[in-house]
Amino acid sequence: MRSHAPAEPAQTDQPGLSKVLKPRHLSMIAIAGVIGAGLFVGSGAAIQQAGPGILVAYAAAGLVVILVMRMLGEMAAANPETGSFSAYADKALGRWAGFSIGWLYAWFWIIVLGIEATAGAAIMHRWVPGIDQWVWALVLMVLLTLTNVASVKSFGEFEFWFASIKVAAIVGFLLFGVAAIAGLIPGVDAPGLTNLTGQGGFFPNGGAAVLAGILVVVFSFFGAEIATIAAGESTNPVNAVKKAVRSTVWRILVFYIGSIAIVVTLLPWNSTSVAKSPYVAVMELYGIPGAGVIMDVIVLTSVLSCLNSGLYTASRMLFSLSTRGDAPRSWGRISKRGVPVSAVLASTVVGFITVGLNYIAPDTVFLFLVNTSGAIALFVWLVIALSQLILRRRLGAQAKQLTLKMWFFPYLTWLAIGSIVALLVGMVILESTRESLLLSVLLAAVVVAIGVWRYRRNNRPQDEQEDQAQLVPAGK
Repeated sequence: MRSHAPAEPAQTDQPGLSKVLKPRHLSMIAIAGVIGAGLFVGSGAAIQQAGPGILVAYAAAGLVVILVMRMLGEMAAANPETGSFSAYADKALGRWAGFSIGWLYAWFWIIVLGIEATAGAAIMHRWVPGIDQWVWALVLMVLLTLTNVASVKSFGEFEFWFASIKVAAIVGFLLFGVAAIAGLIPGVDAPGLTNLTGQGGFFPNGGAAVLAGILVVVFSFFGAEIATIAAGESTNPVNAVKKAVRSTVWRILVFYIGSIAIVVTLLPWNSTSVAKSPYVAVMELYGIPGAGVIMDVIVLTSVLSCLNSGLYTASRMLFSLSTRGDAPRSWGRISKRGVPVSAVLASTVVGFITVGLNYIAPDTVFLFLVNTSGAIALFVWLVIALSQLILRRRLGAQAKQLTLKMWFFPYLTWLAIGSIVALLVGMVILESTRESLLLSVLLAAVVVAIGVWRYRRNNRPQDEQEDQAQLVPAGK
């Protein structure tokens, strides 16, 4: 009988991957990972749920993300790898952990492909109703697949310009917003604190609504970790990781909290226009013509960005799993342009299937698949925190040589772990998220069981001295 023992992991530095991503690419990839369509559209539901107090929810969720990114940055700056937190989980928790979280993460982004392709197709169908929506979904998927297969540089360029459009839109929104609040825009009265405190108070629906709001907004921040995965294909991965991680704080403060603060200051939180599309509502307040069309363009850009980065991220995680013997070996093959084409196509095929299911059985099969990925973000963050806690402690005195460190270790690490566990408990308590959590736990249990079975004879982390050698920067 053929042995089921996994193959020995290959070298983790991925020498075949192209190293052509420039600092400007990595900076915009980091920004694009945080700014998604959920900010422009989904934030309306969150505001309706918690009122102006949603700012507290965004701040609390943002704090968790900042801590997680700092922990991931510490590990990635010391040892940049395409497998990122999956590879670090291998070292910290055991091969089963890296296997499990790697597959769960790839699954999350493959499901996202189906969601985003459908959202983008809906916008295109509104513009060109003569072409069926499924055709537009197919066109968008093919376009971004070709971009990812062509070269890493083409992916970086597309993502750079997609992100630039989003950043320009938010910067313009912020500038207009500050001017409107200051009473500098003709025809728009300065609101003062009327909308913040005059519509039932800052917490009109109570503190419980804010806690529930945290669960809604926390998933908007998922994607910031993409920069640490892409860093493995940059010309200077260590510096790229440092810049991406250090900029997480101001990106969250400015882009998310800043723009949401402008919405709830300028408009009543309980207005129907805010619920439908808060950013369109503010632009209409400015008197900008065609606000709906402008927002459609921005949301489509966000969708294409998410499709582009989602396909890239899923393929690189599958590639990393392949090099470690945890996925078919063919997915680890590199083209002459330095692209893992087989891994990209494998992600695309499943992505096409999910798009098809979204049209054939949107309320049954596709909804079930989406729910299985609902809590994966929290699982990933928890694994990152646990891995950093373990690997940092193993370093002992050598931790002084780290070029990027977690603040106030281990106290803030434990704070992050406690916060993530609390969010998972909150998903159990909140009826709207309970099913998603249970299905995600069920999927995770199956994947973990497979991982433990595969590595039942070799279930301990790699040798401690090897970990220290890999995590301490070379030359120190």
